[in-house]
Amino acid sequence: MTTIGFIGSRHIGGTVARLAVGVGHNVVLSNSRGSESLQELVSELGSRARAASRAEAAAAGEIAMVSTPIKGYPTLSDAAVSGKVVLDTGNYYPDRDGGIPELATKTVTDSGYLVRFLPGAEVVKVFNNIFYKHLWSLARPHGTAGHTALPIAGDSATAKATVADFLDSIGYGVVDAGALSDGWRQQPGMPVYGTPYGSFDDEHGTPADEAVIRAALGAATN
Repeated sequence: MTTIGFIGSRHIGGTVARLAVGVGHNVVLSNSRGSESLQELVSELGSRARAASRAEAAAAGEIAMVSTPIKGYPTLSDAAVSGKVVLDTGNYYPDRDGGIPELATKTVTDSGYLVRFLPGAEVVKVFNNIFYKHLWSLARPHGTAGHTALPIAGDSATAKATVADFLDSIGYGVVDAGALSDGWRQQPGMPVYGTPYGSFDDEHGTPADEAVIRAALGAATN
């Protein structure tokens, strides 16, 4: 099984860690508050999980996952992920992240902004378009009723294949949304952001298969 190094372990990060451990992957968790703040989650996840510094989590993971507010991206220089597949779950929320001119004017995508701070990483946009409670409740093995898909965007076919395999292992299908520069199609405000999986008021969510996700991506306008 694979080891996933988490840079950020709250809502989406914690949910992916739970799904990963549940099917036999190992996880190394980190956050900005220090490893002591992760002990409750580590205890919940059991022997396949441990807490570490951000640098240690990045180094330990065969795959790394960045799940932190975008305003913190400039501090990621200690995350040595060159040559690694990096799952990018980030979304730019101005009220939280402040004014970042390139993102506010859509000169660069959210993932394009992350790449600036992780040189050499094979970044794949994923998990950013789904409510974390839906992400937990909609996981289904391939071939079962209600099998749900997530969009992914990235420039490396090999990296996207790695991500597709990981998603399959935790109960999700994949729709290839194109290059990393096409990641805007799954950012906030786009048809595939949240809506296909149902209302945030419903913690269980609504299954959305590949056809539904593909149609939502196709309806995106910039």
